[in-house]
Formats: sequence, structure tokens, C-alpha cells
Amino acid sequence: MSQDRLIKIINKATGTTVYTTKNKKKVTRKIELKKYDPKLRKHVTFKEAKK
Repeated sequence: MSQDRLIKIINKATGTTVYTTKNKKKVTRKIELKKYDPKLRKHVTFKEAKK
């Protein structure tokens, strides 16, 4: 993955971190994605955090 497009999304409840990319030309606001959290063993919302 290109490092300049790489963003960190985090689950505030468990502190689990996932790295992903987003289209910087189209998306200007912070993203929220539903991802699988292995600590909780279910899908939860991850929110974009600072690097």
C-alpha cells in the first residue's frame, strides 16, 4: 500500500487498530467502516483516527 494514502481506523471500545486506504480526491470527511473485531468476535464500527 502507498504510505501517503494509508489511514488508521480504530475501535474506541477495544483499541483495535486497522489500516486501510481512502480516495483523498473524493472523500474529505472522516470515514467510518464496519469491520470485524477479533477481540469482540463481531462486526463493529471503526472510526478514522490520527496517525
